[in-house]
This record gives sequence, structure tokens and C-alpha cells, in this order.
Amino acid sequence: MEKQIKTALISVFNKDGLDTIVKLLDKNGVKIISTGGTADFIKKLNIPVTTIEEITNFPSVFGGRVKTLQPQIFGGILNRRDNKEDQAEKAKYNISDIDLVIVDLYPFEETLASGASDEEIIEKIDIGGISLIRAGAKNFNDVVIVPSKNEYAYITEILNKGNTTTIDERKYLAGCAFEVTSKYDFAIREYFQGNKLRYGENPHQMGMFVGNIGDSWEQLHGKEMSYNNFMDTESAVNLVYDFTDPAFAIIKHMNACGFAVYADISKAFEKAYAGDPVSAFGGILASNKTITKAIAEKIREVKLFVEVIIAPDYEKEAYEILEQKKDIRILKWKSPTIPKQQFKTCLTGILVQDRDTHIETETDLKCVTNKKQTKQEEADMLVANTVAKHIKSNAITIVKNAQLLSMGCGQTSRVDALKQAIEKAKNFGFDIHGAVVASEAFLPFNDCVEIAGKAGITAVIQPGGSKGDQASIDKCNELGLSMVFTGFRHFKH
Repeated sequence: MEKQIKTALISVFNKDGLDTIVKLLDKNGVKIISTGGTADFIKKLNIPVTTIEEITNFPSVFGGRVKTLQPQIFGGILNRRDNKEDQAEKAKYNISDIDLVIVDLYPFEETLASGASDEEIIEKIDIGGISLIRAGAKNFNDVVIVPSKNEYAYITEILNKGNTTTIDERKYLAGCAFEVTSKYDFAIREYFQGNKLRYGENPHQMGMFVGNIGDSWEQLHGKEMSYNNFMDTESAVNLVYDFTDPAFAIIKHMNACGFAVYADISKAFEKAYAGDPVSAFGGILASNKTITKAIAEKIREVKLFVEVIIAPDYEKEAYEILEQKKDIRILKWKSPTIPKQQFKTCLTGILVQDRDTHIETETDLKCVTNKKQTKQEEADMLVANTVAKHIKSNAITIVKNAQLLSMGCGQTSRVDALKQAIEKAKNFGFDIHGAVVASEAFLPFNDCVEIAGKAGITAVIQPGGSKGDQASIDKCNELGLSMVFTGFRHFKH
């Protein structure tokens, strides 16, 4: 659907390259409306321009803070040309269409980076410009929006061919517009809510948390949180709060090195710590139940260095023991509502996905072997499967009696992840006979089943769905293992 540009509104900070656009608009017979310095720039080109004040019959006020925020302007942009009610109101209030909006916002980020005063920074928060961009983008069916100097070349190319645009061109520019507004708003939010960290993942990287961390937890004691503390603590609470029964996790580099579920949370901690007392040094401790005096005493007894401990509450005696360590970060989790989507920068854009909130239960399990799992094996399968969901792919977990004996993570081969897990369990003196193994993704060959069976593992849980499923099933039947499919994959990169 082509639309003709008859009237353009131009309000820009950066005028480099604007002269070419203005001359093309004039050549194509487009009426130009403009503001302040932009209008003066156009007049110097000896091109007719109508000022905003002539349209609105209202002057620029409050030091230029209010110029374009008028119904005559926004009505001209937002009215739907094919809507009878809109067109009737447009005629009633003597509003004229605006078909093209060109904006370049105040340089907020540049002003912030320059070390300017707070007063100067605040004055570089664009209000009218950002509103014009959003209005033009929302009504892309009828209006062309040029949201920044980066799109000057694109609109110049269009105007060189005439003064009509296609729906695809307008929709593309609308997408550019919302990219501009989202980045601009994020920079402003960062200024107001940014919590500067000592550094990022490494000392040579800048680090910042943007948001209100007080929504997630209350820090009761210890040093300020680091970038890596934030990442590891998120991993820790995500894991323990996938369980309703008392659960304790020890996290290192966003992976569980220790984990256990037990009716007595103090025992759960002991089992989690026993899983890998070496890696536990400098780890993140997380519980979904109140931290007891017994847990604090055990931490003191083994002289465990803890970066962060997080739980919904602490017994008075437990807190008094923990706070004797000057640097330990003691956090009280507030169980906030976590966003349902995750965002990650990727190249020149952003990847968006739904958060992986699925937790398998007994009803998801489909036994595919001759041997059925026992009740204990089934309980261990569900624990192993949930822990595997929270560690880096390729991921393997070995669990016995609701205790994580070992895991293999971040391997490019699933076989290597399994071998890593078996070797690690043996190194810490665990008997893995009768244990279960979980894989966060399907087993494409029978090699993992064979290795697990020969090591003494008696049950396997995996998503299933591979062309090689039958080979794994046959190997389980040959070795006397039970295996269940869940139907859910849990890749984590």
C-alpha cells in the first residue's frame, strides 16, 4: 500500500545530511513544518518552512521543554486516514495530516559520557522528540517515521525516487524507531537506576546492574555484590526454588557443584556440601528454607569460604554466627515475580525467549524399557532431571537418594560429560551403584547408556526424541536398566 508524502514535520538535533533531505522534499512539493533551530537551518537554505507556532497558535514554553506536544501536531500524525470517526474529528478540530516525521533526539548518552552536571544531563532527556517517534511509528500504516540521523540515508534514497512510500518501507522504519526509543529509554533508566559495580565479569570490563535490586533481596551483611555474584546468585535461587521440598544448592560459575533435597534443611546442606567440598570453596549457598544454626555451625566448622548465602530467612543464632565473617554477603530472598522472558544482546540485536519454567513431574515420565523404575529411582530421576536443567549443556547429573553425587557440564560431547561425572563421583568416594543419571537433552546413541550401565547406574532419565532412541532402549534392556522419557529438552548455553 503506497502513501504519498504531502506534509513533513522535521525536528532534529543533528543536521548533518539534512540539507539533502530538505531540498528533495521541496523539489517534490512537500510542505515542511519545523521547530526552532531546525526551522532556522531550513530558512538559510531558502526553502519555505512553516513553524510549529504557526500551526498550534501556541509558543514554545518552559525553555523549549514544550514545543511539539500539541493536539494539532499529534493529531496530524496519529489520525487513521481510513477511519471515518478519526477523519470527522480531524475536520471538526481543523487538524491537518502530517505524513512524514523526521527526528534526531537530544544526545542524552553523549552528554552523560561527557561528565556533564546532573542539570545538563536532565535537560538532554528528550520528551517531544521521543513522543513524535512513537506516534509516527505507531501509525506506520499512514506515516513515515525517520527516528535518527542513522536513517537519513534511507529516506534520501526513497525521496530520490519521488514522494511515495510502500508499507514495507514504513514498517521497516517503524521498527528502527522502536529500536531507537528502547535504547534511549534504557540509557535514561540506567542513569536513574543503574547500580555501578566494581567491574564486570573481569576487572577490565565495566559492570552495572540496572533495576531495583531491593525487589529481589535484602542484603543483611557483607561486601557489595559483584557482577559474578549476581549471575551465580540468580542461578542458585532458580535451582532451589524449582523444588517445594527443602532443597540446598552450592553454585560455582553458575553450575551446581553440590545439591540435595532432604526433609531437614540442615541435612540437605551437609549432603550438598559433601557432593564436592573442594568446589564449594568460594561458592554461592542457597536454600529455599530458613538457614538454621546447625548450617551456620557446619560452615564455621569446615572453615568454608562463602561468597554469598541466600535464603528466605535466618535463625537468630545462625545469623549471629554467619555475620562473624566480615565479607560474606548475607541475602534475604523476597520471592519476587521474575520476568517471564529473557533478553540477551546478540550481534547488532537482541535475542528474546520465554524463561524455561517447566518442571517435570511423575505424569511427564514415560517408561520405555522392560524394567520399570522403582519409587526411589523415580524420585531421584526427578531431582537429577531438574538439576540438569540448571547446568550448562552438555549436562549430565548423577543422583542417589536425592543427593547430587556429581555432574558433568559444559562439554562439547555428552559422552565426555558423563565420563566427567562418573570420574568425579569416584574421586569423592561415592558408590554410584543404584544411582540414576539424567541428561538435559536426548541421547542420540547408545554409548552413554553403555558407560552408565557398566559404572553401576540403574536408571536413566532423558527427553527422548532422537532417531537413535531405540538403540538406547535396546542397550538399557540388555544391561537391565530402566529408562524414562520426559518429552522436554533443557538446553542451557
